[in-house]
Amino acid sequence: MTQPADTHRPLILVVDDAPDSIEPIVLCLHRAGFRTRIATNGERALALAGSKPLPDLILLDITMPDKDGYQVCRMLMNDPVTASIPVIFLTIRNEEVDEQLGFDAGAVDYITKPISPPLVLTRIRNHLTLKAASDFLRDRNSYLEQEVVRRTRELGLIQDATIVAMASLAETRDNETGNHIRRTQMYLRALARHLQNHPRFHAELCDENIELMYKSAPLHDIGKVGIPDSILLKPGKLSTAEFEIMKTHTTLGRDAISKAEALFGISASFLRFAKEIAYSHQEKWDGSGYPLGLAGERIPLSARLMAVADVYDALISTRVYKAAYTHEEAVDILRKGHGSHFDPDILDAFIELQDDFRAIARRFADSEIEGSLDH
Repeated sequence: MTQPADTHRPLILVVDDAPDSIEPIVLCLHRAGFRTRIATNGERALALAGSKPLPDLILLDITMPDKDGYQVCRMLMNDPVTASIPVIFLTIRNEEVDEQLGFDAGAVDYITKPISPPLVLTRIRNHLTLKAASDFLRDRNSYLEQEVVRRTRELGLIQDATIVAMASLAETRDNETGNHIRRTQMYLRALARHLQNHPRFHAELCDENIELMYKSAPLHDIGKVGIPDSILLKPGKLSTAEFEIMKTHTTLGRDAISKAEALFGISASFLRFAKEIAYSHQEKWDGSGYPLGLAGERIPLSARLMAVADVYDALISTRVYKAAYTHEEAVDILRKGHGSHFDPDILDAFIELQDDFRAIARRFADSEIEGSLDH
């Protein structure tokens, strides 16, 4: 009794174990232009309901020998594949309690036999219209969700590209290498993850903030683009006056990032941590650092993390003004800054992670630090 396939016409699954009941319903549906499938028991109904193309609506008898209509309907509603298919019960039962059981099982309507063809067709068309609207909204929501994911990914790539471009600009001026930037970035993330559950830090070190700090770390010395070559690349010790100029790289970095935010009208931006790190990574726990002489927890957490990462890498690296220290020497020097230069809890984490720091340094080593890691 199934008509030839025509995907433009709605497909109705008719479920009834009595042939005498099926024939007039199917004939009525065919005359009205619907396609049909037929099942004479619950198991067959479940199989056909989940077969593609999925039916647009199911007419379901209640009284059947293996699984009754209520059981079948509940199983359909519990299956994500068939849960959105509207079910109309067709039954000789007409008690109010029977109707309530049908609605509780997930049916959208309840029609008693003997059927009135005009009534059945009207109910079917109404529910198909509702289903079409529901499908449209579901598809629209799915599209919007995918679009949000795509736009979010795109925004993330733009953010990453912005930071990489700014960091690359800094590299063109400084005698520090791209691998220094990569290493310090990795050190900072290792410290942050290690401290994520620490009572002092867990509120700020959520996964999202750690990722933003990690991405922002390459901008810690962006302000050095504004320092004259005669000072930035000087092989010897800086004079007092020269050092005062060098110290301005923290303010220059903060201001450059702030101007970028203002230019693009960004507020509460992803560059928040980049500004903190650029401006405050030279502050010291005891207040003897620069540019503001902040002390203790007045120094942003991102900058306190960066301070440890930056100093360690500077110590194990060769510079025009110094030779590289060994890993062990660098650890000893940082240890002496416990509670003076560095946040004591962050420095403790560094001591615990020192082998990880050495491994990161080796993984992203330049020739200038390879020897210092082998001692």
